[in-house]
Amino acid sequence: MESNQKSGDGLTGMQKEAALRALIQRTGYQLLQENGQRRYGGPPPGWEGPPPERGSEIFVGKLPRDLFEDELVPHCEKFGKIFEVRMMMDFNGNNRGYAFVTFYNKNEAKTAMKQLNNYEIRNGRLLGVCASVDNCRLFVGGIPKSKKREEILMEMKKVTDGVLEVIVYPSAADKTKNRGFAFVEYDSHRAAAMARRKLLPGRILLWGHAIAVDWAEPEVEVDEDTMATVKILYVRNLMLATTEETIEKEFNSAVERVKKIRDYAFVHFTQREDAISAMDALNGKV
Repeated sequence: MESNQKSGDGLTGMQKEAALRALIQRTGYQLLQENGQRRYGGPPPGWEGPPPERGSEIFVGKLPRDLFEDELVPHCEKFGKIFEVRMMMDFNGNNRGYAFVTFYNKNEAKTAMKQLNNYEIRNGRLLGVCASVDNCRLFVGGIPKSKKREEILMEMKKVTDGVLEVIVYPSAADKTKNRGFAFVEYDSHRAAAMARRKLLPGRILLWGHAIAVDWAEPEVEVDEDTMATVKILYVRNLMLATTEETIEKEFNSAVERVKKIRDYAFVHFTQREDAISAMDALNGKV
């Protein structure tokens, strides 16, 4: 039954529905409600190829509970093309105070984030906008230390969908063995979330072993200006017996200092160009 009660922007329920219909008619996007959220777009009309790159999604919080896509979308469109809006919904038909907006690329998302954070979307109501943590990586512990990366990748692809990559670190004491855990990268946050649910302890054994599964810490996005000043290289997979002097000699005289910790080290250079040259020359060298 349609409600005629007025919302915070002065529109009745029937008027809000009409406003949503007008938005869909204007843009050609679909509006679909599923699993406690309402999706606008994703993909938009005419979209071909994979979804936008990681970093293209922003979190929009502090939404008035009676604000919907017809109000939010026009504000977001000012800063770039929208791939998708996911608005979290309550059973009573109101939003839950936040939404996720994905743009065509991360530059548009970055601009929208800066412009919309603390934006007064209604009288006295300021938005809280930040980068979305689109985590696609799981930590999987309890893996037999004798298993190779290729074996772990094959096994994870058997029991879960959407696996892209497996990251395995060798043991500091014996490089032929792993450390008993791996990081598994999926093609989407949804795929990672489904895999995490499926792999919860007690549900699946890998090679007859119980496993521990949790979200991996998401990688921190570093802006290009900051990266342009970095003059330190991280070097891993070193032998325990390898000394700082040996590492410094292996690189070159442009090294300022070396700090080694167990089987990894940080190599400081005087110039960023020297660090990049050393990385290109020595990355993957045995």
